[in-house]
Amino acid sequence: MKKLKKGNNVIIIYGNHKGKKGVIKKILTKSNKAIIDGVNMIKKHIKPELKNPKGKILKKESPIHISNLKKL
Repeated sequence: MKKLKKGNNVIIIYGNHKGKKGVIKKILTKSNKAIIDGVNMIKKHIKPELKNPKGKILKKESPIHISNLKKL
């Protein structure tokens, strides 16, 4: 396993987001993935409910496997 920690600056070396840089927000040790600030954004649709009658679309970061990251 690579020596990546929360707060490290990394660059993505493989995949759709190749070449993008960011800071590690969180490391998921069981699945060997990391969440990078502002990279690999996904849209999550929230159904309407009593608190939020219109519903909404949230943008959040999705994890990336650590083998696709390189420490700067």
